[in-house]
Amino acid sequence: MLRKPFSVNKEIKEAVVYISGLGHYELSINGKKIGNSEFAPLWTDYDKTVNFNTYELTAKELQKGENAIGVLLGNGMYNTLEARYTKFFVSFGPPTLFFKMKITYKDGSEEIVKSDASWKYSKSPITYNSIFGGEDYNANLEQKGWNSKSFNDINWKKVVVQEAPKGVLRPQTTTPVTIQKRYEVKEAKELKPNFYIFNMGQNLSGFTTIKVKGKKGQTVRVWVGESLNEDGTVSQGKTGKPYYYDYTLKGEGIEEWQPKFSFYGFQYVQIENINYKKTKDKNLPTLLDLKSNFIYNSAGEVGTFECSNEIFNKTHWLINNAIKSNFQSVFTDCPQREKLGWLEEIHLNGPGLLFNYNLQSFIPATMQNISDSQRENGLIPNIVPEYVIFGGDFTDSPEWGVTGVILPWMYYEYYGDASLIEKYYPVMKRYVDYLGTKATNHILSHGLGDWYDYGTHAAGYSKNSPISLSATSHYFYGASLVAKAARLLNKTDDLAKYETLTSDIKKAFNDKFFNAETKQYGTSSQFSNAVPVFMDIVEPQYKQAVMQNLLAEIKDKGDRLTTGDVGNRYLFQALAQNGENETMYKMNNHYDAPGYGFQIKFGLTTLTEQWDPRKGNSWNHFMMGQIEEWFYQSLAGILPDEKNPGFKHFFIQPEVVGDMTFAKAEYQSIYGKIVSAWEKKDGKLSLKVEIPANTSATVKLPIAKNSEIKVNGKPTNNLKLGSGKYIIECKL
Repeated sequence: MLRKPFSVNKEIKEAVVYISGLGHYELSINGKKIGNSEFAPLWTDYDKTVNFNTYELTAKELQKGENAIGVLLGNGMYNTLEARYTKFFVSFGPPTLFFKMKITYKDGSEEIVKSDASWKYSKSPITYNSIFGGEDYNANLEQKGWNSKSFNDINWKKVVVQEAPKGVLRPQTTTPVTIQKRYEVKEAKELKPNFYIFNMGQNLSGFTTIKVKGKKGQTVRVWVGESLNEDGTVSQGKTGKPYYYDYTLKGEGIEEWQPKFSFYGFQYVQIENINYKKTKDKNLPTLLDLKSNFIYNSAGEVGTFECSNEIFNKTHWLINNAIKSNFQSVFTDCPQREKLGWLEEIHLNGPGLLFNYNLQSFIPATMQNISDSQRENGLIPNIVPEYVIFGGDFTDSPEWGVTGVILPWMYYEYYGDASLIEKYYPVMKRYVDYLGTKATNHILSHGLGDWYDYGTHAAGYSKNSPISLSATSHYFYGASLVAKAARLLNKTDDLAKYETLTSDIKKAFNDKFFNAETKQYGTSSQFSNAVPVFMDIVEPQYKQAVMQNLLAEIKDKGDRLTTGDVGNRYLFQALAQNGENETMYKMNNHYDAPGYGFQIKFGLTTLTEQWDPRKGNSWNHFMMGQIEEWFYQSLAGILPDEKNPGFKHFFIQPEVVGDMTFAKAEYQSIYGKIVSAWEKKDGKLSLKVEIPANTSATVKLPIAKNSEIKVNGKPTNNLKLGSGKYIIECKL
């Protein structure tokens, strides 16, 4: 705990605080918490960037006369601890505060209060805090009013003034992580006397809030986990153990507590040696109430999707619970054992993420992290920020690193803002150049490939498809986007260079992986054929034959996928973009593994790492959630127009598939709300469309050429529509 008293003797015009507490801080003025962040500032590579937050204080928060600033500092990713579970050990230094408050008075004078040698500190009641291991709190160590003006800090020590971290101080431009939802106990089970298991009903990222009463010095230990062992106890074996919270009571009535500097992925809570609700054993503390707090980034939701197919509705819910759980300072892989920013899931789930969440400030922050993590030789590592170096393919896999090239383009497509392409063009270029140094005759042979592809083999490295095919295709993809960026930015020398490189990679890819006799790529797997179709590597005269081979392979597998984390998007979109949405429907409309329905049948509330959750470690991964793109763009039919980025012009072209009777989606674009909602009844299609002001849309309907179309009740053939609300009716 750090504190600083100060005086205000004039009328204040404004007061602004600039603060960075590393790893995380909680700021209070006169005992009142400032801001609503749970983990501020957001994580970064502290050797490159240190985020600070800005708060404008109100007249209520500062008082005439004496005032006091209080700051709690926690470890976060800045200083990981060895005790209990941790994924890695890293320390950028001891917990550190940067503070500056600028007070402007009505008479025009100014005053600065800053972090300097005049501050004092004391150990807090938080006796242990680790982002990976949990948190302990001893209420007997509380110093009442420590952050208020009347507190006597004579026994506190002078702070240690130290060198700043290496990183550049930058304003945190994206939204904070906050408590978004709270869940009550769904089911309480007494496994044995005074030994309770609580099912909170929802797997999530976060922490518990407990209300207890008991004797001074009694301790309540809270274990949390995603699943249960066979004996009914909470399991942490696959998600990182031991992780728990200890709360030591002060023995003064009802005590309420929740951690400040740690979180975990959990649905179940285990608490031993307690009474629950009623005090049966006077020698044990009594748990009066328990809640789980769902924390994720407060960026906000911008999309909704719903349809007549319950598997798809529940899949949408499952995936988004997993996205939210991993929507922290960065997009993490899982909220328990790793909490690391593996990059591939961002671009492979990109359209689904962009349709569901407002990423206007989050993606620029991600690109800053990517830029910070890029090595001198141009390598963008698989994990950003790179707190731990796993080495080999787990540090350098093209399907992961190419996120730094793809993401600025996705941002441009959805927000009409080319600033990231302009700002990070050198990053994009250097990464593609780096891949060139690893290639032999334009063929890359390293990386993880189609990670977690599906089959009888153990999940991990690509087994169904050549790793070199995957790596080289992403090299091609990156080079083509750098060429496109050179064109956009009018860099003529680079344009010639990267267009030639793209063409050379394409030729090398087709020479090595395409069999002109069989019209198959690689191992003839779904991934092998889908990727060149999606990326437009296949020569036009062979495309239909390759598509037919892809469809035959899907049929041979019983209309089931064999792709993995990387290949799902390319498979789904190769089908969606080439008139094979019925195949997509069959492939996903079932309750078997591999498929989203199997997880629903299993009773899960978040998407898991593996299609069969009994085999995987984590029950809270969104990496396989690429079907979200199909829900919005194909089923609902809201499709961006590459030539008019930011949805200035877009397409509405819904796919009516299987036995579906309706689908509807809303998307809050930068221009306003876009709606596409169709209903099928008695062989007729009714489509409700909403087009925002200053935009236009072209509607494409799944009907025969000469069918009669009515727009708002009037027959027409013109389906290029300006802003407004429309009801379009036709025969299917």
